[in-house]
This record gives sequence, structure tokens and C-alpha cells, in this order.
Amino acid sequence: MDAVRDLLTERAVLGLIATLAVLGLFVMLCRARRVSTSVEDAVMDMLHRMSKASADLREGLTEDAANKATPHLREMLRCVAVGITDHEGTLLSWDGGANDHYEFLRAYIERAIGEGHKEHVEHRKLDCELPGPCSLHSAVIVPLVVEGDVAGTLIVVSGVANKRQIRMAEETARFVSTQLELEVLQKSRQALAQAEVRALRAQISPHFVYNALNTISSLIRTDPAHARELLQEFAEFTRYSFRTDGFFTTLADELTNIHRYLTIEQARYGSRLNVRLKIAPEVLQVVLPFLVLQPLVENAVRHGLAKKPGGGELTIIAEDNGAEALISVEDDGVGMDPDRLFDDLKDAHQTGAHVGLGNINHRMRAVFGDDYALVVETAPEAGMKIILKIPKYRPGVQTNLPLVPPRLEDTTEQPAVRA
Repeated sequence: MDAVRDLLTERAVLGLIATLAVLGLFVMLCRARRVSTSVEDAVMDMLHRMSKASADLREGLTEDAANKATPHLREMLRCVAVGITDHEGTLLSWDGGANDHYEFLRAYIERAIGEGHKEHVEHRKLDCELPGPCSLHSAVIVPLVVEGDVAGTLIVVSGVANKRQIRMAEETARFVSTQLELEVLQKSRQALAQAEVRALRAQISPHFVYNALNTISSLIRTDPAHARELLQEFAEFTRYSFRTDGFFTTLADELTNIHRYLTIEQARYGSRLNVRLKIAPEVLQVVLPFLVLQPLVENAVRHGLAKKPGGGELTIIAEDNGAEALISVEDDGVGMDPDRLFDDLKDAHQTGAHVGLGNINHRMRAVFGDDYALVVETAPEAGMKIILKIPKYRPGVQTNLPLVPPRLEDTTEQPAVRA
């Protein structure tokens, strides 16, 4: 994920450079033509058009996206027409005049795609038989290169032919290519996020599912009512944990699922597992990455308290901290050497150690930034405390899931809960 974030930053810089290049050439073009409006107004209009085109092109190279983007590109370039094709040379969109000349350009489009370089076509090279002056004085066909492959072409039709127009077409094609690359990268980032959630599920499910079913089966004869209750909790836990929609959830939903998990674990461990909750109501609607908190609770139970003779206490605290929510998961279990924890986390994705702490740390940093990495406090025989900071608002971090209120009586410090 760090590599993806670094690549995204690099692509964003390239996008900014491409944008500035197009903008600089446009200013030169405006001055050369001595436009009636001020250069400042033209630049503002240019920035507006580029912003609109960027949003459209982030949808990918589709007919709908091309139809939205070509009008803005044509206004940016102040040209006769702008066309976009796919990688096979099929026309996706054409905005402006001279659209009847597309067939004359087909061979040049195919050559630009096949050879990967621009084609400059002057009107005299075409089989145009119009009786008067033609609006197509020249056409520049530039390949749209996305991650090293030609994804399509940009066609710029002009009423004049000069080096400035050709360069503007080249820079605009580079701008378009950068937006398409960012769209591909965003899809890759989403796929990676999905893979990380699947990895967390794979690490959580085997041992917990086995132990939960064993616990429930042992109660079927001796306490069937309790067994039915636990089976219902288990069903709701798995339904939430293995859902397929959304990368984010609310703290309220995550706490509700943690309650289900702890209900089953307390049935298994009995008085060896005590739980204390202190939750501030104003942070319940904070949005955080899906399955980022529950694995921390499972880690405390599985690696901290289960290995301690006589068990111990698990404490979950969620507090209001201004623009952030401050969440901590703490156990008074066996703890561990901080240096060993660091070594374990380096290959936790392979060994399953500590239920994906490394995965969770990467997700927190990727979503919120390096300032929101996990903070871990531990020492041998001193338990472990993991602290998360969650911003109350971050662009792009939202959930559309229906809220499930957690089953918490109040937000005051609770006495130890014993099964």
C-alpha cells in the first residue's frame, strides 16, 4: 500500500506538470493571437475547463466520458474540433466541425496507434472534394499512452497549421493520458484495499469460527437457550465481517460487531475474560476503515489474555479529542518485547501473527496519512495497549451503510463484565 501511495503521489505530480505545461502554452497562444479578453480571464476559463475535463476523464476511456470531455478540450484548444478514439481506432467522441472528415483520417489514426507516435495531417493530403474552403486545415493525431500502452488517440483539428498548435495538441494528449493513468491507478488502489480486507477476514475466520462453533456445540445439550443466543450472535458477526459492500464503517457498527465477538468469547473463557467499556456518544458516528478495530480486540484476547494464567481484563475506550476520536484497546495480559513485536509485524501478513496488525497499520496510514499510524505500548508481563486516532472528517472517507446502534448502556466507566 505504501508503494501504491507513493506511485499515486508521483502520478499526481506528473498530472500537475502536464496541467501547467498546457496552461503555459495556452497563455502563449492567447498572447500570440492578441485575444480581446484579458489573459487572466482566459487562464481562469482554461483552468475551469481543465478541471471539468479531469473529472470526466477519471471515469476511464469510455464513450460517455469522452463525450463529456471533448467539449472542454475543444474550448481549451480554441480549435475546429476534438476527437477521441479507443485503442482500436474506433471513434468514441467528436466535438466540433469537419466530422465528415473522420474517414479521411482513419489510416493516420491506425498508424499513430500502431507506431506510437503523432501524425500531422495537412488538408492537401486528404481526398477532400468540398467546393470551397474546408474548415480542416490540419489535424494532429496524438497517441494516448497509459502505463506504456496506447489506450487511444486524441485528434485535434485546426483551421491553421503552426508549431504552437501541434505542441498544444501534444501537451493536451499528455494531460489526457495522465488523467487516464490516475483512473487506472485508483482502480488498482481499490483492488488492493479489497485484497487487504480479504486478508484480514482470512486471518480472523479460521481459529475464531472453529472455537465459536465448538463452544456453541458444547452448550446445545446443557443450555440450549444460551446456545441459540450464541448462534444468533455468531450469525450476525459473520454477516457483518464478510459483507462485500464498502471500505468504511462507523464506530457504532464496529462496536456492535465487537460486542458479538466478545459475547461468544466470554462464553468460551468464562471468568477468565473481563471486559470494560468507556464510549463517548459524540464519537459513535466517526467513520473508520472497515475491520480496523475488531482485529485489535481479537489480538488482545488471543495473544494477550488467553496466554495469561487466570486470564485478565480487556478495556476499550473511545474518547472525543477535538477534531479526532481517540480509541484505545488495552489488555493486562502477557505483553511482549517491543523489539520482537516489530520483527513479527514485518512478516505478519505471511505468518498470521497478531491478526494483521501490520495490515491495519498500513491501512490507517494509507487512508488518513502517516500521522495516523498505530501507537503500540507493550512490555513483557505488562500487557499491551494499542491507540488509534481517527479524524472526524476526511474527504473521501464516508459510509452509506445503515447505522446499527451499539448495545451500550451508557458512557460511564463500567465494572468488569463477567460471564
